[in-house]
Amino acid sequence: MNRHFRATLRPALASSLFAAFALVVVSGCTGEAPSPAATAAPTPAATELPTDEPAATPTPAATAVPPTEIPATPTVAPPAPTKTPVATAQYRLTFEAVWSDITHPTDFPPNPHFSGLIGASHGPAARLWDEGETASPGIKNMAETGGKSPLDTEIDALIGAGTACARISGGGVNPSPGVVTVTFEVSQDCPLVSVVSMIAPSPDWFVGVSGLSLYENGEWVEQKVVELLPYDAGTDSGESYASPNQPTGSPEASYRIETEPLLVGGTVPPLGTFTFSRLGDF
Repeated sequence: MNRHFRATLRPALASSLFAAFALVVVSGCTGEAPSPAATAAPTPAATELPTDEPAATPTPAATAVPPTEIPATPTVAPPAPTKTPVATAQYRLTFEAVWSDITHPTDFPPNPHFSGLIGASHGPAARLWDEGETASPGIKNMAETGGKSPLDTEIDALIGAGTACARISGGGVNPSPGVVTVTFEVSQDCPLVSVVSMIAPSPDWFVGVSGLSLYENGEWVEQKVVELLPYDAGTDSGESYASPNQPTGSPEASYRIETEPLLVGGTVPPLGTFTFSRLGDF
């Protein structure tokens, strides 16, 4: 290299080095990268290549699921306690006789009255008397004379057999009209009552109830009223109050009287009432 060329190159090289040094100093002071114009030429942006994968589907925001409502358990009231039937009860029987010359005017007798009450509390297997059945010796004597024997003995036999529980025995009504009462006991084993009384004077006529239940729908009845119609025991053939004894040759079944002298205006009026009133438990 000739001396003239070297002389020309040095000033140019020195100028280039100074410019580069000044650029570095300025970049260091400002914290900025050197300008691309002062450094390497810009690199062309990378070209995006197509892809076969589909664009990602954005995930939808989670849908809030309401909590499942659990139905409240309905409150069920406890069953009502079963009422325990009372084993026994006490009753008062009120016999109110209305038989008189006003209620039954035909051939009405002097000294009208009813004999003493006699009967029993019993179960369904026992029967003291019944319409359509032949009268026992005890019913025959009660209907003809008003006597309680031997009906009381028959009742005691039923009690001994376990089909009856207690005898019912009370006063009569003398004269009629009038009222008499008697108390008695009944039980679950013996909820039925049968009670009779003679119409006096008469051949064999009487009033009463047979197998009347005082226990209904699982409890003792508070009160029961029965109208008393006349019955013929079927053991005497007399046709009027004052007829002499006329024993029926072959006893007939008991039946309800629907003829004179008890028939009035086409009907037979009641001779009175039996009222059964509950007194309490024991």
